[in-house]
Amino acid sequence: MDVVLIGGLWLDGAAWERVVPEVAALGHRAVPVALPGQGDGNAAATLDDQLDAVLAAVDAARGPVLVVGHSAACGLAWLAADRRPEKVAKVALVGGIPVADGKPYADFFEVRDGAMPFPGWEPFAGPESDDLGEEGRSALAAAAIPVPEGVARGTVRLTDPRRYDVPVLMVCPEFTPAQARAWIAAGDIPELPLAKDVDYADIDAGHWPMFTQPAALGRILAEAADALG
Repeated sequence: MDVVLIGGLWLDGAAWERVVPEVAALGHRAVPVALPGQGDGNAAATLDDQLDAVLAAVDAARGPVLVVGHSAACGLAWLAADRRPEKVAKVALVGGIPVADGKPYADFFEVRDGAMPFPGWEPFAGPESDDLGEEGRSALAAAAIPVPEGVARGTVRLTDPRRYDVPVLMVCPEFTPAQARAWIAAGDIPELPLAKDVDYADIDAGHWPMFTQPAALGRILAEAADALG
């Protein structure tokens, strides 16, 4: 099965390079998505451009796909389920949640000169980034790509209620499955109470498990694909 991988803010497709062989070794084809505006120099890229790139990867697969979103890109993964509910067999949300209809995609940090640069480590201090270590944090910050304003401030538009039929796997790095369940029950994740099938996977990692626990993450994703037959 094709496993479509979508990196979060400031990441390009190379973020998945240690996960790809782990997924392949377990019998599936990992497909990192090159998001417009995150690695190609397209400062004018929009959220729609990024969604088009994700949908192109979904459409290119011969059969059903597992779509994986990391962090803010969980919103893109959910948009893919909304646009292709008949093709997306499952959505895996790694350290993030879907964005509700009508909300901005990722308007979290200051935008300067038409882009949202990496804000430094202060907002991510503690369990989110401790496992990266000083060297890992320095490397990630040095490679971080400012996200175009048209992506970060783009408006999410969800149109097809069949997205709620698509099974969801919440991969929980710096938070626990119990916390995720509590957030859903409290209505803090508006889309997921309506989803018919939500499962959880715990991973001993911070917010960027593709760098710190690639084997464990690859195994979780491959097992999710295996379960789809």
